[in-house]
Amino acid sequence: MESNVRVRFAPSPTGPLHIGGVRTALYNYLFAKKNNGTFVLRIEDTDQTRYVANAEKYIVDALNWCNIPFDEGPGKNEKFGPYRQSERKELYKKYADTLLKTGWAYYAFDSSDDLTNYRKEHEAEGKTFVYNWQNRADGSLVNSLVLSDEEVQAKINAGENYVIRFKTPQNEILKLEDEIRGNITIDTNTLDDKILFKGDGMPTYHLANIVDDHLMEISHVIRGEEWLPSMPLHVLLYKAFKWDAPKFAHLPLILKPVGKGKLSKRDGDKLGFPVFPLEYTNDVTGDISNGYREDGYFSDAFINMLAFLGWNPGTEQELFSLEELTNSFDLKRVSKSGAKFSPDKTKWFNQQYMQSKDNNALTDLFLPILKEKGIDKDKNFALKVVTSIKERAVFVKDFWELSSFFFETPTTFDAKASKKNWKETTTPLMQELVTKINSIANFTSENTEKEIKEWITNKEIGFGKVMQPLRLSLVGALKGPHLFDIIEMIGKEETIKRIENAIQKLS
Repeated sequence: MESNVRVRFAPSPTGPLHIGGVRTALYNYLFAKKNNGTFVLRIEDTDQTRYVANAEKYIVDALNWCNIPFDEGPGKNEKFGPYRQSERKELYKKYADTLLKTGWAYYAFDSSDDLTNYRKEHEAEGKTFVYNWQNRADGSLVNSLVLSDEEVQAKINAGENYVIRFKTPQNEILKLEDEIRGNITIDTNTLDDKILFKGDGMPTYHLANIVDDHLMEISHVIRGEEWLPSMPLHVLLYKAFKWDAPKFAHLPLILKPVGKGKLSKRDGDKLGFPVFPLEYTNDVTGDISNGYREDGYFSDAFINMLAFLGWNPGTEQELFSLEELTNSFDLKRVSKSGAKFSPDKTKWFNQQYMQSKDNNALTDLFLPILKEKGIDKDKNFALKVVTSIKERAVFVKDFWELSSFFFETPTTFDAKASKKNWKETTTPLMQELVTKINSIANFTSENTEKEIKEWITNKEIGFGKVMQPLRLSLVGALKGPHLFDIIEMIGKEETIKRIENAIQKLS
């Protein structure tokens, strides 16, 4: 077990939380809880141009629905607050100035046009443009390395646009270690001098996340694979500040179900599954994106599914409670390669959880559906219905389709089943059955089954000639749970009514 574990989930509030982000939060949560550590939420809102007002609330609501709430963050146990980077910007300038003073950073005044021209010049010569010492050395970049301190200050005073860039070391080989990917070697000559601080007074992600991780005493940075190329810079920044770096772990991508590449909202729209945990409404366009919660998924099934997208327990077990996931989770068992998302497997998880749910709790979820349809039945009846049909359901919303015949007399009959099972001889046979049913005193499932089957045997006819038309009469199709359980639940009067209805419509 690791000691003094502090991990952070640091999303940008630019819209709804993708399930890839939820998985990152989950792995951070599981790692923290496994090691008796702290799970921190930090809102990385340095890019104010992409800020979405309701996104932070969405993130918090999503974590709470998934039952992986943060221990420390905005409005909660603010030991190292504030936890929104926009509220910490005065802090970052101080650290940018420190890097300037120690020679690890410099002012750069290149315009967008300058940078475009540099790239074109290099491309024309068949070279890749890298903004680092190679260009600093010949003075091709208009930055403070070819200007005196006075000239730099004069440019700033004159209102010229500037950024502060990191000064990447020349001719160094970085040896990095990732908890998932092992040892990584990087030549610093391939690295750009990344922007750390912008002229608008806001830091970039690179500076802000390093400063915040250090000040918040983050021990492990567990984040998506897309941040792997930034790891060399981040390690160099720790070196520049003379701070101890946390351990890094970069998670694999969640891949499309079909084709290649990262799972996107477009894939969900095309194939009909959500890519967000909760429903999201775009305030600008009014577009509504489905969420797993609103589509009827149980949060624990959703989390179980997500855990397996990139991690395996090393056993055949697939169904895990959150506590079991916590106890079993190990970064060493997280895959390096991407995990292909499967909508069918996601439904399978939900169906498995459906079977394990308490029938009373499921009935409480079903009752509002019945109320919406104007059906007033007591809970005991609804509980019996749920108990009889839940093994065929994937979602609670499936209950009505699977059980409507318990509450309403069928108005239509499956055409194919009717043609095959309702013959000329069926009508008189079903009329006789009505008389038989009328004579049954003890109308329990067991007794009704016994008496009707004895009646069929005595008539020396095949069971199918009665049982199939009887099910068709009661249900409207050849589906549903045990036929005599249906008969007991709807009662003698309704059973006879439905048979007579079928005789009238199918004869």
